[in-house]
Amino acid sequence: MTTKLYAPINTLKPVGENIWIVDGPHVSFYGIPFPTRMTLIRLANGDLWVHSPTAPLPNLLNEIDQLGGVKHLIAPNNIHYLSVGSWKEHYPNAQVWAAPDVLKRASEYKINFPVAQELNDTAPADWKNEINQVYVRGNKFLHEIDFFHKPTKTLILTDLIENFEAKKLPWYFTLLCKLAGNLDPDGKAPIDMRMAFSSGRSHAKRAIERMISWAPEKVIISHGRWYDSNGTAELKRAFRWLLT
Repeated sequence: MTTKLYAPINTLKPVGENIWIVDGPHVSFYGIPFPTRMTLIRLANGDLWVHSPTAPLPNLLNEIDQLGGVKHLIAPNNIHYLSVGSWKEHYPNAQVWAAPDVLKRASEYKINFPVAQELNDTAPADWKNEINQVYVRGNKFLHEIDFFHKPTKTLILTDLIENFEAKKLPWYFTLLCKLAGNLDPDGKAPIDMRMAFSSGRSHAKRAIERMISWAPEKVIISHGRWYDSNGTAELKRAFRWLLT
């Protein structure tokens, strides 16, 4: 029995003007089925920016090619990078951007990862007028860059909030999520991830406060139900463990 997917999958779904999500298949992470989600933004110059890409299936690539040319491939943390190499093969002229520790982790797991520029707190000139970004420091294991699409006031996270819906999960995963604290409607970082911020909470808090200052209306996450409204309130709720 697997996670029920956010159908239709492997197809573009509009979030706002020039921003789409793609819900993908589930992936097994330590034997647990995780639904996946990528985000695509069309920049003002027509270039396409792809965050945490899922499998590059032909029908999806055909849809994307109708929008413009893929120029930026984003590996937003050191867990979400596995499909980037395949996308780079399909779009050889695209620039790969990676969060800190991605290249090290890929090397440790003997995964061929393309040459990349490392992301940090400062958005590169390629998208700084349209997308803000912040490096959430302080976690022992996870190094994540998060993004804010200014025209649509949409925050794009990866693993720092998980919001699994019980109706879409096997019963044993529902129980695990309830214990971990990442079950909808009170999704947040799971308990193990929160504990890994024990010595770096002040760094993480500053990053979250910066996200809140952007006043997002929507919050896209990679795993579970995302927030299509009340984004700032959901952000404050999900990070109350850190902010209080």
